[in-house]
Amino acid sequence: MSDAVTSIKLTSLSSKGGCGCKIGPAELSQVLRNLPKPEHNPNLLVGLDTSDDAGVYKLTDDMALVQTVDFFTPIVDDPYSFGQVAAANALSDVYAMGGKPLTVLNIVAFPIKTLDKAILAEILRGAADKVKEAGATLVGGHSIDDNEPKFGMAVTGIVHPDRVKPNAGAKAGDKLILTKPIGVGILTTSIKKDQLTADEVARVTKVMATLNKTSAEVMERFGDAVHGCTDVTGFGLLGHASELAKGSSVGIRIRRSDVPVLPRVRELAEAGFVPGGTKNNYAHLEGSVTFAAELDQIEQWILCDAVTSGGLLISIDGGQAEALLGELRAAGVEASLIGDVVADHPGHIQVTV
Repeated sequence: MSDAVTSIKLTSLSSKGGCGCKIGPAELSQVLRNLPKPEHNPNLLVGLDTSDDAGVYKLTDDMALVQTVDFFTPIVDDPYSFGQVAAANALSDVYAMGGKPLTVLNIVAFPIKTLDKAILAEILRGAADKVKEAGATLVGGHSIDDNEPKFGMAVTGIVHPDRVKPNAGAKAGDKLILTKPIGVGILTTSIKKDQLTADEVARVTKVMATLNKTSAEVMERFGDAVHGCTDVTGFGLLGHASELAKGSSVGIRIRRSDVPVLPRVRELAEAGFVPGGTKNNYAHLEGSVTFAAELDQIEQWILCDAVTSGGLLISIDGGQAEALLGELRAAGVEASLIGDVVADHPGHIQVTV
């Protein structure tokens, strides 16, 4: 590998990284509300109405297309790892809908005249390896010359129309299971500031680069007992849980002590390494979340932390939750049972200690 590849600090080339560079939920909602209402199409099973992870379009009684697109600026410094994380993140939206990814298109923005082409080759190699792991096929892509590097994918998958797992399906009595730890945004901000050891960088990179494929396959075995699902990304755990609550017209209770958080997250948050996207998420949720008095500002920020390529948040019938949790853990997934879905206070989240 050339010195140009190993010496580059990709995260220094952008002001924001990963899903933290998303347009904030408050600003985005102001833009989207001005869009004309689309004409009704009975084949569009999931569209813009519920802030879901991907669109779903019915082709036949047995097959629907799942379509999504996701791209962002570098989240880690190693080009190969950046490609893997970006690919895993884009593929995740298909898994969150209960689907199977089939084809992908690369989306590339790269300063081709100022950065070594070998860096781009490594990004694409990392992504290709992750696509192969997913069992999908790369069919092409599009690239532009841009001063700030960005990479991602448009992904097309399939799902049975009766087995779509939207974020608007949660029911009172369900339990909530999360399949990856949070705190990614605070840790990746710390990477930019050279605050993590090599082992710590490797740990958070592994979390982000892990496909949600196994989680989705285990979830599928529970069929109709799984009522709703979303993946936790740029809007943070509470932001995506809020979309689940509002889309499903239910209340959600989350126990902070049961939420898995990566090592050193609180320490680094206390030292000031909290990304702007995390604070924007927190501000956007004002009025939608009630925190226990024991949870200080740092704890509240952690729960709103802007995640890149996070886990699935699964809403499953309460009687099946322990069985799903056990099968996920047996399959090597870092899953945790973190809360409950309730009928009280629809659209609201209560966070307890």
